[in-house]
Amino acid sequence: MKYVKRFLKGLLIFLVSCIILLYIFDYDYILKGVRVVYMTGHTTAYIDDYEHFDNRVIENGNSTYTIPNHEEYNSVPATDKLNETNDSLGTIAYLIIKNDSVWYENYAEGYGTASRTNSFSMAKSIVTALMAKAIMEGHIKGLNQPVGDFIPQFSEGLAAKMTVGDLSSMSSGLNWDESYKSPFSITAKAYYDTNLRDVMLDLKVVDQPGEKFKYLSGNTQLLGMVIEKATGKTLTQYLSESFWKPMGMQHDALWQLDSEDSGMEKAYCCIASNALDFAKFGLLFKNRGVYNGKRILPEDFIKLATQPRFPKDDMYGYGFWLSDHMGKEIFAMRGILGQYVICIPEDNLIIVRLGHKRGNFVPEESFTEDFFIYIEEAYKMLDNAA
Repeated sequence: MKYVKRFLKGLLIFLVSCIILLYIFDYDYILKGVRVVYMTGHTTAYIDDYEHFDNRVIENGNSTYTIPNHEEYNSVPATDKLNETNDSLGTIAYLIIKNDSVWYENYAEGYGTASRTNSFSMAKSIVTALMAKAIMEGHIKGLNQPVGDFIPQFSEGLAAKMTVGDLSSMSSGLNWDESYKSPFSITAKAYYDTNLRDVMLDLKVVDQPGEKFKYLSGNTQLLGMVIEKATGKTLTQYLSESFWKPMGMQHDALWQLDSEDSGMEKAYCCIASNALDFAKFGLLFKNRGVYNGKRILPEDFIKLATQPRFPKDDMYGYGFWLSDHMGKEIFAMRGILGQYVICIPEDNLIIVRLGHKRGNFVPEESFTEDFFIYIEEAYKMLDNAA
């Protein structure tokens, strides 16, 4: 019994010492990560984790728009391969939208048309849309305006060359570490820390901006700060006014904040909404900035955003991932757990998938295997209808 007490006392001293060290070295955010993730039975961020963070409400308007059902709505069953993929990866929503109408729709695990789940990095495409709106309204001069005009800490040396467009196209040259496994990485800190603005202002530009693609979530977070400064509004307010209300979103959504006090949205991720409202951004971009007959964004920007900025890095444009799978010109919103809004304009087709996890990356491709399956099986279902 005496040895047990000594062991427990030693363990307690060790744990207290670890906690003190975390605070001393500014890693106390790890404690929140442990509480939100491991103490809820998970091993990483998950689609319902917004409930454990402060959030700001993205308000919808009095007038909502329902994407109509196609005349062939749910007339063709999912293929065996699609069902197997959806089951193995925990798909909770899968939609095929053909000719701006819902052709196929399926939900699982008790999720439905109004269920909110985390967008993860699909939010990057939405922040790019906010940037385009701010340019359209004159808050930002254009893609070539220096970031330093809005955030003086980035107005000297290499940083002075970094533009708003560099942030959207993932070519900033920032010293951000895009690591999802290390609890000590800046990516983890940005997810669980309570002051994102300070985290961002500690960054440095270490590579020549505007020369090559390098995917960094910090780019979008800094872009969010630029939009916030340029418009004088929170990202949530600007999103509500510019898109959520004009596009007739069916439901309010939530945008995760770093904390209730400082109130900065996690611009690189974390909009909690439903599959049909996410799909409306696909409609907007597929239709070159026109939504339900109304011009929302400039057509020229849509064309630019959905084409590669850098010929050698043809997997990304401005805020959108790109693919030529099946010989199609495809652009997509993408989240880390296999959240997708996949747009194929030439066939007037949108595919939406939300779920718990994604597959493995295909060698020499910038997408995981499930991305290609969702597209291929959608076309097989459409062929079966024909």
